[in-house]
Amino acid sequence: MSAITANLNRVRENIADAAAKAGRDPAEITLVAVSKTKPRGLVEEVLAAGHNVFGENRVQEAETKFVPPLPGAELHMVGHLQSNKAKSAAAFFDRIHSIDSLKTARRLDGYLAECGRTMKALVQVNLGHEPQKSGTNEQDTASLLRELAKLERIEVDGLMVLPPFFDDPEQTRPYFVTLREMRERLSKMDLGGIELVHLSMGMTADYPVAIEEGATMIRVGTAIFGARG
Repeated sequence: MSAITANLNRVRENIADAAAKAGRDPAEITLVAVSKTKPRGLVEEVLAAGHNVFGENRVQEAETKFVPPLPGAELHMVGHLQSNKAKSAAAFFDRIHSIDSLKTARRLDGYLAECGRTMKALVQVNLGHEPQKSGTNEQDTASLLRELAKLERIEVDGLMVLPPFFDDPEQTRPYFVTLREMRERLSKMDLGGIELVHLSMGMTADYPVAIEEGATMIRVGTAIFGARG
């Protein structure tokens, strides 16, 4: 067994343990293997080990790895989507985790129409109020969701958060709790037909805590692929 396959199995076991602790079914949780900075060959190795959902932070890097497409691979954009990259993103991503701008979403929607495609998406919320990170603020999330509901090619079905980094994963728990509570509040509002099913939260350092707090998608890179060079 290769080191990467062993890593993948360990992450799967940790997901199952965290889900059991929270009284959840691990099948409710999608593992997004974030292949940022890693070559196509390692992605193929993870795919061969039976995992097919991958995440990339940058459109340009994703194009070098997933064009031509890897049969069976599902590709998520987990980094900030720049407006000038919307056309490329529309062509080959299956899901965007990081919608935070109506302008970019409208451009993406237009390019999806040109491609004859639809795409699922999440709205990123900047709960840490960190200026270096993307994301809408809590107060604007409902109004953004209502505008996104009017787009024909983008189906928003959840929220994403990238909390501040802490050495102790317990310090990220309040951010996960806040996002879950936001979803509960927003789900009681009229959002133009949007149903908030998913919570994308948790990375290598804190994904068990995120699962305990309701994550349906976790974005794990280093724990699978090893440290980034």
